[in-house]
Amino acid sequence: MRNKTKWLAVVLCLCLFASMAIGSGSSSSDDKKEITGTDQSADSDAKSDTKTEDSSDSSAKAEEAKAEEITVEEQVLVDEAGIKVTATGYETDSIWGDGIKLLLENESDKTVTVGCNALIVNDFMISDLFVSEVAPGKKANETMHLSSSELKAAGIDSVGQVEIYFHIYNSDDWTDVVNPDVVTIKTSAYDHMDTSADDSGFELYNEDGIRIVGKTVDENSFWGTAILLYIENNSGKNVGINVDDMSINGFMMTPYFSTTVYDGKKAFDDITIMSSELEENSISAIEEVELKFHIYNADTYDTIKDTDPITFTAQ
Repeated sequence: MRNKTKWLAVVLCLCLFASMAIGSGSSSSDDKKEITGTDQSADSDAKSDTKTEDSSDSSAKAEEAKAEEITVEEQVLVDEAGIKVTATGYETDSIWGDGIKLLLENESDKTVTVGCNALIVNDFMISDLFVSEVAPGKKANETMHLSSSELKAAGIDSVGQVEIYFHIYNSDDWTDVVNPDVVTIKTSAYDHMDTSADDSGFELYNEDGIRIVGKTVDENSFWGTAILLYIENNSGKNVGINVDDMSINGFMMTPYFSTTVYDGKKAFDDITIMSSELEENSISAIEEVELKFHIYNADTYDTIKDTDPITFTAQ
């Protein structure tokens, strides 16, 4: 089982490199098409207007935060079952991006792997690429890096708050050791962090506190085509969202998309369509997209909503 953990670390590293490639090699905004449709709600327009009115305040806050070097106070995040996790500082690396420096201490009698179930920055869900194995009686200095491409997508210029749901398990049999409650780290930029979101775009779904907005279609993304969504969840539940029965220009496609958004949080995430599948169907430009969303309770897996087909275009 320990070898599985090592392979997991390798896979996570590869994912991180892919994420970096996407962030550095994605096309410019001029190459991206706006998602449009015929049923965009007045409520969505009102939200966009509010966002525009508040943009100057948000920009001022962001500039103020960027001018300050971010720090965190040393603090114990987890101290259970012989496992101790301490935040020791904040790191900004030119290659890996921002991150929380952690000291991991294992005083138990088993080898453990420290990872996390969810990572949230300034109220936005950010992909977790952190995993570390610690033998009994040993320590490890690690950094939990925050995906620079996802921070950029969310418009986060300065990290003010990081929420972590740690998952600590036995490396040999993968049984849980500790699943602590959320721990919250407030950085020196907390007082002027910006948690607003650019929620403009074509509203695809808005029911019971869950809102999904289609923003752009990028036909020149790293893997093929990426359809960017903005999601906000005020439903009172942690929700997961998948995509079913997706077609592009009338041809069925395999969408690579699965996201989890905790209650009261937001996310930007891509639906990815592989370039090979588009080529097989002689699709050189995205004209019409149809899909269904499968929305479910992320804790119980009970279905919240299977939507009717939703159609939109890109131009």
